[in-house]
Amino acid sequence: MRKLTFTFLLAAAVCAFAQPQQTMHLTLAEAQRLAIANNPRVSAARLTAAAAYEVPKQYSSAMMPSVGASLTGVGADDGSRLGAGALNNPVVYSRLGSGVVVNQLITDFGRTRQLTGMAKLQAQAQDQVTQETRADILLGTSEAYFNVLRNHALLTVANETVNARQLVVDQITALANANLRSQLDVSFANVNLADARLMQVEAQNNVSASEAQLAAIMGLPNQTAFTVADEPLPAPLPDRVADLIAQAIQQRPELSELRLRQNAAASFARAEHDLYYPSVSAIGSMGLIPQSYTDLPGKYGAVGLNVTIPVFNGGLFHARSAEARFQAEAAAQNITDEQNRIIRDVRVAWLNANSAYDKIALSQQLVSQAQMALDLSQSRYQLGLSSFVEVSQAQLNLTGAQIALTNAQYDYQAQHIAVDYQVGTLR
Repeated sequence: MRKLTFTFLLAAAVCAFAQPQQTMHLTLAEAQRLAIANNPRVSAARLTAAAAYEVPKQYSSAMMPSVGASLTGVGADDGSRLGAGALNNPVVYSRLGSGVVVNQLITDFGRTRQLTGMAKLQAQAQDQVTQETRADILLGTSEAYFNVLRNHALLTVANETVNARQLVVDQITALANANLRSQLDVSFANVNLADARLMQVEAQNNVSASEAQLAAIMGLPNQTAFTVADEPLPAPLPDRVADLIAQAIQQRPELSELRLRQNAAASFARAEHDLYYPSVSAIGSMGLIPQSYTDLPGKYGAVGLNVTIPVFNGGLFHARSAEARFQAEAAAQNITDEQNRIIRDVRVAWLNANSAYDKIALSQQLVSQAQMALDLSQSRYQLGLSSFVEVSQAQLNLTGAQIALTNAQYDYQAQHIAVDYQVGTLR
C-alpha cells in the first residue's frame, strides 16, 4: 500500500513538473507594480530607512532619566578597609542591600540636540535612497518590458521573413525543375532562407533572455513566459531642455539625499564643536539594607550634582571639530558634483530620445521604399530582366528596414522613460 502511494505521488509530481508554465499577461503598469512589491532591493531600502529612524531616539535618550536597580550582597570582615586597587579606601561591611540609582543629564549646551537633529536628517536622507531605489527598479522594469516587446516584434519579423523566403524558394525550385530558372538562383534563394532561419533562432533566444530579465527584476524568477501588452508611443519631448534640467534639479532624489546629508554633516560639526562646553547632570540614589552590620542604617538616600568641564585632552576635541567641519564642506562639494552630473545626464537622455523619435519617421520611409524596391525587383526577375541577386538584395534591405523600424519604436519608448527617470518624475 505504501509503495502504491509513493508511486502515485511521484507520478503526480512528474506530471505537474511536465506541465507547461502558465503564461502571465502583463501591462507596463502591472509589471512596475509587481517589481515594486516583489523586488528585494526595494524591501531592503525600506527596512534600512526604518532602521535609520531609530537612531534619533538613541541620541535623544541621553536627555531622558536613566534608572537602574541593583541588588548587592557582601561577605567581609566587618570594618575592614580596601588596601589596594583604588585611591579611596572605603570601609567594607558584610551586608545585603538593594537600591535604585537615577541619572539625569540636565544640559550639555546643545550637543545632544544637534546629534539628534543630525540623525533625523540622515533618516530623511535614507528615505531619498528608498526613492532612488524605487526609481531604479521602475526604470529597469520599463527597459526590460520594452526589451521583451522589441524582441517579440523582431521574432515576428523573423518568422515573416522565413515564411516569405520559403515561398520564394518553393517558387524558384519549381521553376528550376521546369528548366525556367537556373540552379544558381535556387542556391541564392536557399542561402537567403538559411540566413532568415538563423535570424529566427537568434530572435527566439533573445525573447527568452529578455523574459528572464523581466522576471528577475519583478522578483518572479521562476516565471519565464509572458504576454506583454503593447504601449502607445508617448508624445514628443519639449523643444527646450532647460525646463527639464530645472525640474531635475528640484526633483531628483539623489540631490535631495545629498542636501540632507550635507545638513546632517553641518549639524554634526556643530555638535562636535559643543564638546568644548561643560555638561551638567544630576544623580540620585536610594535603597534598603535589610541585613547588615549594626552600625549601618536600614535605608539610605543621596542626591548629587555633577559638572564636567573639559580642560585639556591633547587637542582631541579640536581635531574632531575640524574633521566634522571638513566633512561638511566636502558634502557641499558633492552636491555640486552631483548637480553637474544630473545636468549632463538629462541633456544626453533628451538628445537620445529626440534622436530615437526622429528615427521612427525615417525608418517608416525606409520600410516603404524597401518594400517598393522588393516588389519592383521581383517583377523584373519574373520578366527575366534581372538576376535573382537583385531580388536577394531587396529582401535583405526590407528585412533590415523592418528591424530598424522596430528598434526605433522601442528605442524611443525606452529613451522617453529614461528622460522621466533623469528628470525625477519616474516614481
